[in-house]
Amino acid sequence: MIGGNTWHVSGGRVLGPAPFLVAGIVNVTPDSFFDGGSYLDPASAVDRGRELAQAGAHILDVGGESTRPGADPVSEADELARVVPVVRELSRLPLSGVDGQGPDNVGSPLVSVDTYKAKVAEESLAAGAVIVNDISACRFDPDLVDVLAQHKPGYVLMHSLGRPGTMQQGPRYADVVDEILSFFEERLAALTKAGLPEANIVLDPGIGFGKLLEHNLAILRGLERFGGLGRPLYVGLSHKSLWGQLLGLAPGMRQTATDVATGLLVARGVLVHRVHDVASARQAALVAVALS
Repeated sequence: MIGGNTWHVSGGRVLGPAPFLVAGIVNVTPDSFFDGGSYLDPASAVDRGRELAQAGAHILDVGGESTRPGADPVSEADELARVVPVVRELSRLPLSGVDGQGPDNVGSPLVSVDTYKAKVAEESLAAGAVIVNDISACRFDPDLVDVLAQHKPGYVLMHSLGRPGTMQQGPRYADVVDEILSFFEERLAALTKAGLPEANIVLDPGIGFGKLLEHNLAILRGLERFGGLGRPLYVGLSHKSLWGQLLGLAPGMRQTATDVATGLLVARGVLVHRVHDVASARQAALVAVALS
């Protein structure tokens, strides 16, 4: 595995060892780029989470604010109202038990909250989430560091060049992989010094977050270099614009590209794959494992 095949989360749980983990996306938003508005009602979002669990998701990643390029921020109150009820209900779901590859034996799904706000993270963790997926690396709301140090959830440390509203305005890098490596080194040191164990952190290079097509492709080609930091990788490339730019595909036509890339990354040792279509991603991952 690139950087390892286990990940510690809240309550002393350990995901893995496993050849791959699939994180199913539950967007409780009106404006996410792929399925915005489809699951804005909490009941619809919970139903969506159930579908993803039955399809074999190891993680359900619940988000109440779109982070697509150009997206407007959401108030703390609105995000809490969207996310916390969904997290609470999904945390009570039984594991689907698809082909016996659950990440642990705790008897309930593992729920992640996709937020950079300290209050949203804290209340979601109290409601049953065990992972915080943060696009900001604790730079947008510094109080999030204290929440992480206190609760010690699993944490997705992601690279982004600025905020969603402006991150695609002429992003530039001398060497994108070198710069993300330096970023990860600095943030890992800061978080572990603050009290979050390194075993709780996975690294997400942030495909599409302040990157042009050439940057995204360079990152994907160079993923093994991030493995030198000793932490597993978490990659989200489901239906993203790089497939439109590379292949001329509209957003609803990118499933095959997503699945091919998922299989290739599983074969190369990426641990966590954040996707919209769990069943399809699992098929690609299982084929990659069987042929590796």
